[in-house]
Amino acid sequence: MTFSHPGTTPQQKTLDRTIDMDGFRILIYSHDTFGLGHLRRCREIAHSLVERHSKLSVLILSGSPIIGSFDFRSRVDFVRIPGVIKLRNGEYTSLKLHIGLEQTLAIRASIIRHTAEVFSPNLFIVDKEPLGLRGEIEDTLAMLRARGTPCVLGLRDVMDEPELLQPEWERKQAMPALVRYYDSIWVYGLPQICEPLSGLNVPLSVQRKMVYTGYLRRRVPEAISVTPDLSFGDRPYILVTPGGGGDGEALVDWVLTAYENDPNMPIAALIVLGPFMQQERQSEFLQRASALGNVDALTFDAHFEPLMAQANGVVAMGGYNTFCEILSFDKPSLLVPRTEPRREQLIRASRAQELGLLSMLPDDGIRDPARMATAIRQLLQQRPPSSVVVPGLLDGIDNVNRLVENYLAQGDAGLRLSRA
Repeated sequence: MTFSHPGTTPQQKTLDRTIDMDGFRILIYSHDTFGLGHLRRCREIAHSLVERHSKLSVLILSGSPIIGSFDFRSRVDFVRIPGVIKLRNGEYTSLKLHIGLEQTLAIRASIIRHTAEVFSPNLFIVDKEPLGLRGEIEDTLAMLRARGTPCVLGLRDVMDEPELLQPEWERKQAMPALVRYYDSIWVYGLPQICEPLSGLNVPLSVQRKMVYTGYLRRRVPEAISVTPDLSFGDRPYILVTPGGGGDGEALVDWVLTAYENDPNMPIAALIVLGPFMQQERQSEFLQRASALGNVDALTFDAHFEPLMAQANGVVAMGGYNTFCEILSFDKPSLLVPRTEPRREQLIRASRAQELGLLSMLPDDGIRDPARMATAIRQLLQQRPPSSVVVPGLLDGIDNVNRLVENYLAQGDAGLRLSRA
């Protein structure tokens, strides 16, 4: 599959000085039916854009029920649309409202379109789903295209196995949407890790729209530097994170069992359970952790970056955002990827292990505590990701900014021409 990588030219380096950003607006859509990944990725992009451009405004459309728990920079705001959650059988249902799914989707679609009409963005960035949840943004895409607004689809590095992704995208009419509505497709990763549409029947016109940006570098926010009081004090620790936690119970249980069965574990563990883990399991894990002198557990911390930055190593499932944080904070890591309902984490972890960026421990269903304890001991001897040179690995934020600047420069030229 062909692809391009955003280069840097002298003209691009001076764009921020030549574009009058006053009044420029970017709208970002994130469907957010489960977990934290989509929201955190969109928030990171929005913050980087307003940090670089002092007169730019970004509005995020999100269905995340916990979006209000996060801090947002000045000139970044959000519109919360009614939440929808994916059930274990693959079906969707309204998260809070006691109304049918179709009614919920109709409300969401109406809010999305009305917001886009009034906000009148100069650029529309869609996260992962070309037509949104159950096609809810197609009317908005058509309206913005009619106005001449550029539309961009942002994809993570790995989607799923091609034999699983192909029928899903056929059912969702995703490929025709890429042809009809989108000017560009930004892949927030590198082809050395994965090509997200590899193995699919991708038209040449769509291939030409694909740009690999590199991964999105994360930083510890300047205003946030406090670590919560931990039961094991200021001793070194590994950070254990199942991401949002909705499907991370097996990982947390496995790590706790290892510590419970091995009193001589060489390092403490901080477990962040995630906001979407079932409350009964949260309570159980908190109680088990409190009985161990070298383990502490938190349900959720919106300021996650300092916890990662101060850890000596990471044990995680391997979602996109966690992977970006592992690379950004240069942490030796052990990934225990899930394999259902998607194999995304397994693909990412396997390829990263092949490159020497981290190690992987497959979940065989038996979850022998001694096996986990051994893997944690080996983790402490592991080299950080920076020991492997992968050109452009963490250039994602800079390249996304350059790509946005290119679109805004086109819009600025048109605006100056109309004023003249």
